[in-house]
Amino acid sequence: MDRILERTGASAMQRRMFARFHGLRDSPTLIPGESLEGLLVEAGCAALAGLGADVVLYGHSQSVQDFACRPGFTRRLSRALGLPDAQFYGISYVNCVSVLRAVEVASRYHARPGARPGERVLVLGGDHSSVSDMARIVPGVTVVGDAVAAVVVHSADDHGFPRYRFLSGGSVRDGRFHRNLRMTTEESNLFSRSCVGHLTTALREATNTAGLTLTDVDWIMPDLSSNLFWRNFCRETGVPRERVCLDLLPERGHNSGVDALLALQHADATGLLRPGDRCALVALGPGAYFEALLVEVAPETSSAPPVEPISRGGALE
Repeated sequence: MDRILERTGASAMQRRMFARFHGLRDSPTLIPGESLEGLLVEAGCAALAGLGADVVLYGHSQSVQDFACRPGFTRRLSRALGLPDAQFYGISYVNCVSVLRAVEVASRYHARPGARPGERVLVLGGDHSSVSDMARIVPGVTVVGDAVAAVVVHSADDHGFPRYRFLSGGSVRDGRFHRNLRMTTEESNLFSRSCVGHLTTALREATNTAGLTLTDVDWIMPDLSSNLFWRNFCRETGVPRERVCLDLLPERGHNSGVDALLALQHADATGLLRPGDRCALVALGPGAYFEALLVEVAPETSSAPPVEPISRGGALE
């Protein structure tokens, strides 16, 4: 990550700030010959586990992706996933909230009038941020890496064994900050001061909808953009620091909209989660968008749970 910052003209002091205060060390990037489109296929096939899907939702933060500019992107991806007849939609223009928003949209798809038992939605997420060093830098905040994730969301009456049960969601949009990276210094400072409050509002909306409170949440699967932000969040909300799963932050850094899914996968793979644990997956991004999803870890009734995020990445910088 230090090399990325150096290439974009960051001073030695600025680079130390990223490491010391934000806790950032490495950032994954595609290796020569590796494509994000290929990683999306690999992750999607792993999440599908040989089963189909009726709908594919692709959440991404960058509104234009190099590989998607070539004609036939959705057709290529659908065929490679073994889903030539699936409906395919992109979800973007909400920055780093895009992937969690796609999961929430998938849950609404299953709750729609006329929904059929056994329907499945494949949610893909990921951005090729390393196509440009300058595109990777959020000034004074974080460095963005390359990573993808995939998760299958299916209906409650499916006869499979989901690993996680979707409980509820909450979201906030503050239009005052619509200028995004073109905000003035005053607007940027106000945005920074507003983030904890807005994310807390999104979390409380999710917990209230589920009939719970913030203290009922066992784990927070965070946006991995800054250690400093989460220190402030815990101080202002009273949430214990150990409940925020930040283990991946130094080695993965921020990966657009897939951070919370990566944190959830890591927490589960390392044995941290137990049946009945409630996890809040959160994302925030310039614009300003905030999203919180509440899921519950299901009993371990299957050795091959169909709902599991899959992440891939290449080299680290």
